[in-house]
Amino acid sequence: MQLVLYSKPGCHLCEGLEEKLTQIDQPAFDLEIRNITTRPDWFQAYQYEIPVLCQVIVQGDGVIEKALPRFSPRASVAQVARLLQKYTV
Repeated sequence: MQLVLYSKPGCHLCEGLEEKLTQIDQPAFDLEIRNITTRPDWFQAYQYEIPVLCQVIVQGDGVIEKALPRFSPRASVAQVARLLQKYTV
């Protein structure tokens, strides 16, 4: 499974979610961190929403990103793992 985390430097919520995600073994996934300040389209889309976690889904010849529900900053690593299992395809 491929996940993308839209983030920006200095965002404590983003850093907290990234730290929790790096501690999760199951479900297995590859995590790509995208800094929204590096592309105007990402910044426009996510400047007020970060952190945004998306699952990358391959459909036929295309690829789509499905935004996952926002996780509470207070969620434990175990809770984030359970929510990933619940909301990912």
